[in-house]
Amino acid sequence: MTAPPLRILQILRAPVGGLFRHVSDLTQALAQRGHEIGIIADSLHTDALTEQRLAALSASCKLGIHSLPIPRMLGPQDLTTPFKVRALAKQLDIDVLHGHGAKGGLNARLGRIGHRDRVALYTPHGGVLNFQPGSAAGRAFRMIERAIMGATDAFVFESAFARSAYIEQIGTPGAPYPVIYNGLTTGEFAPIIPLPDAADFVFIGEFRTAKGIPFMLDALATCRRPDGTPATLAMAGGGPDLGAVAARIAQPDLVGRVRLLGVRPARDALQNGRVVVIPSLAESLPYVILEAAAAALPVISTQVGGIAEIYGPTAGSLVPAADAPALAAAMQHALDDPAAARAEAMERLRFIRAGFSVAHMAGQIEALYRTALANRKKQGSN
Repeated sequence: MTAPPLRILQILRAPVGGLFRHVSDLTQALAQRGHEIGIIADSLHTDALTEQRLAALSASCKLGIHSLPIPRMLGPQDLTTPFKVRALAKQLDIDVLHGHGAKGGLNARLGRIGHRDRVALYTPHGGVLNFQPGSAAGRAFRMIERAIMGATDAFVFESAFARSAYIEQIGTPGAPYPVIYNGLTTGEFAPIIPLPDAADFVFIGEFRTAKGIPFMLDALATCRRPDGTPATLAMAGGGPDLGAVAARIAQPDLVGRVRLLGVRPARDALQNGRVVVIPSLAESLPYVILEAAAAALPVISTQVGGIAEIYGPTAGSLVPAADAPALAAAMQHALDDPAAARAEAMERLRFIRAGFSVAHMAGQIEALYRTALANRKKQGSN
């Protein structure tokens, strides 16, 4: 007998970054599996781009896209919005409330309280762990997180690193808490052929401290092609450190060697370089490395967060964070031996193809929804 389709509300604050990419992929995949999906997002800080991103999901959201006030920091709406979530869930006869990020998780779990036939799941995406532990906000969010752990029917962690960090800082969940990796679509596994004028290296990401850009630029300054000419870099993205990056690449050791591409879609940006460099100081499970690896491009990155989980059998090539000489050595090796870099890229591709697809991710999360519902039903009958 075929299991009946589920009625699901995905709850998040802002449709940005990897969190929204995950929600978008999951929503579309679950809808294709026959489930009925709705989305709740913040109404306080919206703009044309936000509305455009959400509207693009409307075809997969049979239960609609709903706006409710969800402040980034703690605010009075945190006392009222969960009741609105609860009322909407009752009106739509929801089976599953799935919260993403700290505030999505807060509203999903508080919105579920009091309903025996409904479950609440939480994917932190960093969530409360994004707040400094010693700060007032960090202490407040961690206290709240511990208080509502018992209202969580299941957790979804996007990496083993994220799960370990949560357990260390918050505690061990009393509900199922599997690692389910983010996935890529079939089209993203198509190889990318670098453009004829592609730079030797390409960086994609936000221009901010955590991305380790100064170390990459210092490393690039020492890199030479086999013919002795200076190596080049293309950089896609923007952010608060754009001015500092522009000033650094204007220095004599880098002038004329770095091209700024602006903000672009990942696959468009990736074709502008032959080797991808992601020198991050902190990450969880970055999509850009998944996307580059799926496109069969060589990737040089740092040993932080869950990146080793993407690298799999090639994790030995990761370099220490904040270490320009080590990064320079890895970049120079890719220039000196491109065949070895390509061979490693193909080994990495074989590894991620098996466990990092959207279909695999959605199937595991759907199974977790049903397990949580079965457990809830069993608890209700006791």
